[in-house]
Amino acid sequence: MSIQITTAFVEQYKANVYHLTQQKGSKLRRAVRTETVTGTSAFYEQLGATSARARTSRHADTPRMDTPHSRRRVSLTDYDWADLVDGEDQVRMLIDPTSQYAEAASMAMGRAIDDAIIAAADGTAYTGVDGSTSTAFDTNMIVDVQTRWPGVGAADLGLNVAKLLEAAKLLGSNNVDADEEKWCIVNAAQIKSLLMDTRVSSHDYNAIKPLVNGQIVQFSGFNIIPTERIGVDSNSDHKVLYWAKGGMLLGLGKDISTRISERDDKNYAKQVFCSMTIGATRMEEARVGYIECDPSAGPGA
Repeated sequence: MSIQITTAFVEQYKANVYHLTQQKGSKLRRAVRTETVTGTSAFYEQLGATSARARTSRHADTPRMDTPHSRRRVSLTDYDWADLVDGEDQVRMLIDPTSQYAEAASMAMGRAIDDAIIAAADGTAYTGVDGSTSTAFDTNMIVDVQTRWPGVGAADLGLNVAKLLEAAKLLGSNNVDADEEKWCIVNAAQIKSLLMDTRVSSHDYNAIKPLVNGQIVQFSGFNIIPTERIGVDSNSDHKVLYWAKGGMLLGLGKDISTRISERDDKNYAKQVFCSMTIGATRMEEARVGYIECDPSAGPGA
């Protein structure tokens, strides 16, 4: 029996990987603005705010308002994944939509997407005409690790309602539209801390309890995404990132591409290969921040 892989196998595998990546692999892709990019990098124009001038006399000169312009650059990086498949039975297994090979590829690509977004959130952004000007994360968007009800206390704390409300206040004070999607990523340690907050009523507890099972929920104006991929700051506190959707951008130079080919240098084993080209950037400092959370402390009284 021939063991050549047919076009159907290739197309089915490609569909499986793409579906799994969209639905299971990346948790953050849905939470950011996504743009198609051609070339190694792309620039996105930004317009600043202006003020209207009151007319004080008849037939006054027409005012000229110099609208501030800025640009933000996103640079792309190539990502690859490959594995070898031996034997006809394993190749035919790829038709199964729960194929372990499709699962492994989608998870790898999804993690790469999420890591790029997370790194860009509080990393250096590049602005200016040629994208060479470094723009740092705005430290005013950090919610202090000691934030508690009703204010900052004297002890480092984990995630609590007061911190989420402070993050929402920071976005609101920067004139982020109330109807713009707002997102927050939280790991298991901080989910536990939040659930221990005595100010989470029984109704709200039921609303956020699905976080324990890894489900996205809404709380304090944020869509909360459970993930263990959040970083730590210089004090080893967890950085619980939050942002308005327009504040983060994922550039797609090439979405997931899949090939299956024969490797004569590997005894003609079949190589499953996936690649993509992506980049991420923070689009506006006023729309992105993080909450400092002690990894071993509770929410505070």
